[in-house]
This record gives sequence, structure tokens and C-alpha cells, in this order.
Amino acid sequence: MKRIVLFLVTNLAVMLVLSVVLKLFGLDRAMYSQTGISYGSLLAFSAVVGFTGAIISLLMSKQAAKWSTGAQVIVQPSNEAEAWLVETVRRLATRAGIGMPEVAIYEGAANAFATGAFRNSALVAVSTGLLQSMNKEEVEAVLAHEVAHVANGDMVTLTLIQGVVNTFVVFFARIVGSIIDKAVFRSERGTGPGYFITVMVCEIVFGVLASIIVAYFSRQREFRADSGAADYLGNPQPMINALKRLGGVEPGELPKAMNGFGIADKAGFMALFSTHPPLEVRIAALQGRR
Repeated sequence: MKRIVLFLVTNLAVMLVLSVVLKLFGLDRAMYSQTGISYGSLLAFSAVVGFTGAIISLLMSKQAAKWSTGAQVIVQPSNEAEAWLVETVRRLATRAGIGMPEVAIYEGAANAFATGAFRNSALVAVSTGLLQSMNKEEVEAVLAHEVAHVANGDMVTLTLIQGVVNTFVVFFARIVGSIIDKAVFRSERGTGPGYFITVMVCEIVFGVLASIIVAYFSRQREFRADSGAADYLGNPQPMINALKRLGGVEPGELPKAMNGFGIADKAGFMALFSTHPPLEVRIAALQGRR
């Protein structure tokens, strides 16, 4: 319930602040008189478009994750390893104060992720590569990290942030489109062919810039999840060891939509777009807890 209220308040706050700023500077009246476009209506439209896609993605996240990774939920453990995995997640979930997540295994190189719209019915999945490359203490640390993501409500938080930046992208792309259409293409109302072309280009450009903001917040979540894992285990060393182990293997590549929920990411040369901080930085942060 708190997260639903947070969503509504955040959405309302964005719309309210923009509306007040536009009215104070008289931009809403100016735009309407020149283009016939009401800033208030455009802002409401942008918020609906911006948040709808993010919310739908969140609600579909569990099923989409299972489908895209081929993750198989452990309904009834078939061996000792699966039984240990389920029991470990159950123990960590109890410590975190959340409902028991579904536990799944998928084929792939070393990685893991957590997803789901609700903290009491989430999904925690690990790859076969991770299970094969780590000892039990390290796997437990990774599981604790993913459970911390669920307990922190990170999936919902990232959805809120994505919805907010989507709103700005849709809103400003249409404002710029109207201005360019009138100034360059000389359209009387600012909604001619140039408007639609400009809007498409601006949505791409603004969307790329917005992804930098989303990636920044995603990186901050990783530090909190690492810290949460240390708290659940009572010691940061297992998480440190797990991260060091990940530094020695090639992290498994998740579908693009799932990158922000994994245990590690390929940072590459575009660090601003990385969903995860460098492993050495995360290790240093954990070592600073001692």
C-alpha cells in the first residue's frame, strides 16, 4: 500500500510542479494561443503515456523474465541442491520480512536476478553458471543480494523513476516538436509533418539522456542491495567474496530489460549507461562497513 501511495504522490507531484512552473511563466497560455495545445492537457497525456508503459512492464516482469531467460521455477525440489536453494531463499526472506519468493534456475553463465511487482510475491532466479562457479557461502550472498532488492522495493522504485523520466520525455518532445514545426516548417498551428518528425527524433534523443538518469539510480540500488546482503548474513565478507568471484568470470548476459535486476552487468566503455557500479567499487563500499 505504501508503494502505491508513493506512486500516486510522485505522479501527482511531477504534474503539479510542472503545471505551477508553466503557469507562473505564462507558458501554458502562450502555447495554447499559438498552437492550440493546452500544457495541462499535454502534461496529463504525457504522464499517462509515461507511467502506463512502466507499470505494464512491472506487472508483466515475472512472466517476461521466465520467458526471456527460460527460468524454471522449483515447485518441488528434485535434488539436494534445489532443496538447499529453496530453503536458503526462505530463510533470507524471513530475515528480510517479505513473503517467500518463487525460486528458479535458468541455463546460462554466472548471473542472478530478482523481479516482480509485489515484494511478497517476487521471483528470485540464479543461473546454472553461477551455481557451478561459486561455493555455497557465495551463492547465499548472491541470493541475499537479490532478496534485498525485493525487500527494498527496488523494482517498484525503478518503475517510478522510469515513469517520471518517460513523462518528461513525452512532454518536452512535443513542446520542441511544436516550436520547430512553427519556426522551421512554418506550420500555422505547430502540428504539421515537421512536428511529428521532430517529436520522434526528440523522443529518441531525450530517451537516451533519460536512460542515463535511470542507470544512475540503478547503480545506487546495487550498493543498498549489497549492504542488505551483508546485514542478512551478519558479515560483509561472503558478499565481498561473491563479487570477487564474479570478477574472475564472465558475467552472464541477461535480456536488456532485465539488466538492472541482475547481480552484475557488463559496464563496457559507456559507464553512464551501466546499471551496475564496477565490482571493485562495490567491494570497496562493503569493506568500508567493517
